[in-house]
Amino acid sequence: MRDENKYALLIDAENVSSKYIGIVTKEAQSLGNITIRRIYGDWTATAKNSWKDSLLENSLSPIQQYSYTVGKNSSDSAMIIDAMDILYTNDVDGFIIVSSDSDFTKLAMRLRESGKRVIGMGESKTPTPFVRACEQFKTLDVLYKNHHPVQKNSVVERTRRQEIKCVPAEKALLPGGQSKDAQPITNLRAIKEMVISLLDENSDEDGWMYLSELGNMIQRMYSDFDCRNYGFAKFGKLIESFPELQTRKDDSSNGITKIVLVRKRED
Repeated sequence: MRDENKYALLIDAENVSSKYIGIVTKEAQSLGNITIRRIYGDWTATAKNSWKDSLLENSLSPIQQYSYTVGKNSSDSAMIIDAMDILYTNDVDGFIIVSSDSDFTKLAMRLRESGKRVIGMGESKTPTPFVRACEQFKTLDVLYKNHHPVQKNSVVERTRRQEIKCVPAEKALLPGGQSKDAQPITNLRAIKEMVISLLDENSDEDGWMYLSELGNMIQRMYSDFDCRNYGFAKFGKLIESFPELQTRKDDSSNGITKIVLVRKRED
C-alpha cells in the first residue's frame, strides 16, 4: 500500500480566526499525515485567548512571535523562515499554509518550484495572487457558512438582524464572525463558462467528455475551486445543476465501476 503523503501545517494566528480550526484540521487530515503542526502569533496578547483550547485539542505547537511594530503582522517572517527550514531539513511532501495574507505568495511559489504541494486556506478576502500561487485553496469562511447555516426564525437570526442595525453595513457579521458577504472567490458563473469552454475544446466527436477529467481541469485552472463552496457535495451534482449540460453513466470494463460522462445538452 502506498505511504500517505506527509504535510507541514503552518497557521498564521494573526490572520485567521480560531473558529475555523475544525475545518482546517478536517481538510488537512483528508490530505494525508500531518507530521508538523505549528501556529504562529503573539501569545502574550489577550486577543489570542480564543486559540488556547484549540492548541491542546489539535496538538498545535505555538510559536511565540512578539509584535515589534504596531499594526504589522509579526508572524509572517517566522512562518516563512520555518517553512524554508522544513523544506531543506524535513521529509514532507507538501505544506498547508493557513492565512489570508498575500505576503505568503512568494513562499508558495518557491515551495512549488521545489516540487512540494502547497495547499492554502484563508478567507474569501484573501488576495488573488496568494490564492493562485497555491495548488489548491480552501475558502474557510464560505465552508464555515455552509456548515453553519443560519435558521431564519431562530433566536440567533433575530439577534443577528438586531446587531446589523447597530453597525455599518460593511462591518455586519453573521454568527461566528464571518462577513455576511462571504462568497466563493471564483463565482459560479465563471465556473460554468469555463466548463462549457472546456467541453467545446476537449470533448469527443459526439460531444462527450469524462466528468473526472473535466473536474481535474477545473481544479487546475481555479485553485480555490471546491464544489462545496456552491452548496454541492460532489462535482457531478454541481454539473447536473446546469440546465445546459447532461450526464450519462456507463459501465467500466470490469462491469462494476460507473463511468460518468458529460456534454452540452442538445437543442
